[in-house]
Amino acid sequence: MSDPREADPVALVEGIRAQIVRGGAVSPGGATREVVAALAEDALDAGHHILSSEARREIVTSVVDATLGLGPLEPLLRDASVTEVMVNGPSRVWVERSGRIEPVPNHFQDVEHLLHVIDRIIAPLGRRLDEASPMVDARLPDGSRVNAVMPPLSLDGPVLTIRRFPADPLSGDDLVALGAMSPEMLDALHLAVAARRNILVTGGTGSGKTTTLAAISAAIPASERVITIEDAAELRLPLAHVVRLESRPAGVEGRGAIPIRALVRNALRMRPDRIIVGEVRGGEALDMISALTTGHEGSLSTIHASSPDEALRRLVTLSLMGDLDLPWVAVADQVASAVDLVVHQARDASGVRRTVEIAEVRRGPDGPRTHRLCRWWQDDGQGCFTWCADAGEWLSAVARDARRGRVGEPG
Repeated sequence: MSDPREADPVALVEGIRAQIVRGGAVSPGGATREVVAALAEDALDAGHHILSSEARREIVTSVVDATLGLGPLEPLLRDASVTEVMVNGPSRVWVERSGRIEPVPNHFQDVEHLLHVIDRIIAPLGRRLDEASPMVDARLPDGSRVNAVMPPLSLDGPVLTIRRFPADPLSGDDLVALGAMSPEMLDALHLAVAARRNILVTGGTGSGKTTTLAAISAAIPASERVITIEDAAELRLPLAHVVRLESRPAGVEGRGAIPIRALVRNALRMRPDRIIVGEVRGGEALDMISALTTGHEGSLSTIHASSPDEALRRLVTLSLMGDLDLPWVAVADQVASAVDLVVHQARDASGVRRTVEIAEVRRGPDGPRTHRLCRWWQDDGQGCFTWCADAGEWLSAVARDARRGRVGEPG
């Protein structure tokens, strides 16, 4: 016997899911995928649904995903090639694969279904999404970063973005193999880390800043204590002695927020050899550059910017957002002293991410300025990494300091 809902697999899946939940056979936290799959099979048999073996298997998987997982998102999250999932309302879902964005047929039944899935994601994390708090940032147990926005801020329904990270983080050698940087660039950056240069990794959204920062941090000696500070913990460093700190938003009562700035200040009391700030985006910039100029050399951070020079200007501006009424000249001079190297990332039209420039930071008459050492040069579709003529002097100095073990140690 056929069922009129069989023409609509989504309705069939939802009907079976609701039947299983109403039956009380699935207790919160007590069901497994195998149990729910068996219940779905029984429901299909009881309903005499005429389905091919492949269609039946897909229905059962969808019921399990809808009951225990994230519904239409589950197949995408199981796909290792998907690096980002973007849900623009219940009927439009996009993914990023190999740096390219493409639509997929997955969709939600309605706005309520999408909000239910969002709540399933963020509720275990102690976060909420409602009219009083219509934006939320969170992190999944696997490290994926989640952002959700709902009306009235988003005009076309709830918007959900999930940025995923590979199970095995890319190493420096992986980046070289992918063409993201040259072997000489990787060697130079490893020397800069070993020489305790303060490095700022810059670029736009999705340009590979976090991946590059994690890859070059492999040159930090195993004996050093590293403290990472992030809004949503993403960094997975290949180091033995790492302390991970994560900021906390305000609770339901509007209290209890622990911002990045407070964590930076606290990290200074935790005997760090190096401090890594996942992303500088506010007044914590002033505390960070103060730390970098008072004995915490060799630290790393990222910042959104369109060029190395713009990154330094933005760092000055963010530092001025602190609660100290400091003159621009004083802050700019401190930034020039705090940052030694800027590594700039970019993603081209084909979706390829690479390090497009490495620049040394120097003190100028009007604040910090950059001096290019290496860049990605492209002409007529062909590209290559090229070093500037005077980069040799910088490379020699970095190699010397790396051998000494720290900047300024007597030779």
